Amino acid sequence: MLHRTLILTNGELVNGPALKARIEAWSPTQVIAADGGSRHASTLGLKIDLTIGDLDSIDAAQREILRAQGTQFEHFKAEKNETDLELALLRAVEQGAAEIAVLGIVGDRLDMVLANIHLLTLEALNPIRAEFWLGRQTAWLIRPPGEEFEGSPGDTLSLIPLKGDVLGVTTAGLTYPLQGETLFFGPARGVSNVMEQEVCRVDLEAGILLAVHTQAE
Repeated sequence: MLHRTLILTNGELVNGPALKARIEAWSPTQVIAADGGSRHASTLGLKIDLTIGDLDSIDAAQREILRAQGTQFEHFKAEKNETDLELALLRAVEQGAAEIAVLGIVGDRLDMVLANIHLLTLEALNPIRAEFWLGRQTAWLIRPPGEEFEGSPGDTLSLIPLKGDVLGVTTAGLTYPLQGETLFFGPARGVSNVMEQEVCRVDLEAGILLAVHTQAE
């Protein structure tokens, strides 16, 4: 059985009913809350297996409710090098996750949003399919040699270089094709491409792309 870990963070949830249905279809085998992400459990009808972090966003009453439901806790000092989401991702890897989905990554702090996105580049996540879910959007990394992915004609796909230039980018099935080209770190050339078929492909020779797939309304 594929070990899938759902991670809840303390940002805002988007598209509640559809998100709940997506979680049920994905069928996670483990749910981890990064500190205050535990507040989303009741909204989504989830039981949290582990809450991890400095626990500064959970009051005593919430802890008792979670503990009564069987939630385990890992408490870290506030003065630490990792964010709570980073701790949750690393713990999911240690516990054998083959796929990870993260909810609630966007809040009112731009620094945290940017840091969350860059966590996808953690070396520990290299062999794992890790995704961020936000409403109709899914974000993940594409590494060499590339991959196929599914969607619907009219969906938007953005390809954003992380950690430097991305070389030898070739696409298939997109409105604005690339053929062995370089996407430079900084310029926004790869944003807002459009899927023309249900299965598209992105190949690359070197570098890391952040892919953001937005389902058409």
